Amino acid sequence: MTAAKIKVLCVDDSALIRSLMTEIINSQSDMEVVGTAPDPLVARDLIKRLNPDVLTLDVEMPRMDGLDFLERLMRLRPMPVLMVSSLTERGSEITMRALELGAVDFVTKPKLGIRDGLMDYTDTIADKIRAASRARIRSNVPASGAAATPATPMLRSPLLSTEKLIIVGASTGGTEAIKEFLMPMPPDCPAVMIVQHMPAGFTRSFAQRLDGLCRITVKEAEHGERVLPGYAYIAPGDSHLLLARSGANYVAHLSQEPAVNRHRPSVEVLFDSAAKHAGKNAIGVMLTGMGKDGAQGMLRMREAGAYNLAQDESSCIVFGMPKEAIAAGGVHEVVPLHAMSQRVMARLATFGTRAQRV
Repeated sequence: MTAAKIKVLCVDDSALIRSLMTEIINSQSDMEVVGTAPDPLVARDLIKRLNPDVLTLDVEMPRMDGLDFLERLMRLRPMPVLMVSSLTERGSEITMRALELGAVDFVTKPKLGIRDGLMDYTDTIADKIRAASRARIRSNVPASGAAATPATPMLRSPLLSTEKLIIVGASTGGTEAIKEFLMPMPPDCPAVMIVQHMPAGFTRSFAQRLDGLCRITVKEAEHGERVLPGYAYIAPGDSHLLLARSGANYVAHLSQEPAVNRHRPSVEVLFDSAAKHAGKNAIGVMLTGMGKDGAQGMLRMREAGAYNLAQDESSCIVFGMPKEAIAAGGVHEVVPLHAMSQRVMARLATFGTRAQRV
């Protein structure tokens, strides 16, 4: 019996983008465009009539802003939404807000050569639509991050050696998962190094948004800078992030080496570097995401003495990367997202005890 195709509704005020998205999606054997809409008001009626599995939604449109429509949609009829965003500073800020409101993921419109540029994204767009169709969708619209911050209890940091590190990988659904993981962290927690699959131009907005919400300092990683407690370093879009050593200090290293597992930045690359340079001083954390990036690297971290945790299936938007890491044998504990920060700090407390005795 042939599986039903994923039904996609494309919403964009550009006829060219609607046409290109239709061409890209219909070229895949497992999905089809069942309708297109030039604005959210037309889309609203088509959603009722066509019952699509996934919605692709432009950010800036006439008659109703994409964010306003997304907020109403996630409140009244939650469904998987893939944002189609402009690669601009304003576009990146709006996209971060869309992910907070419940969008599963986003793709970017190229600045120049729209047709060729978008067609180059065919595999990426198809993969993201597949992931979205399987995603667990939140049925509630969260309060704004600023309002939620005071209610987030702060964890206590045990007395630790500066050698300790927290190494994090994430993809689809990861922007919100990383926020939930970092917000309880105390200002003196061990350094956190993060790879979130995200294109260039978006990671800086992501880091700045988190920095305004968290008690630790969150920043986009810079090549050669020291990796210090109380900081979280996010891999810049289109650059691998690696842990390196300079004498007694940890430093961040950025690389333009080819993509690994089709990603740059790649979780695999970061985890491999942590296995090499941090070993038993690292805690690995695999959060929600599609694919298998980082699974083998997490196993190598475990073999080097690291202690690793993966997000459980019920709290993942997409249980791909954690599932693959578990299957590879690299995971010690499977933990729901709401408990992840606490489990990491509890595990670090046992490290701290050992460090004090040494």
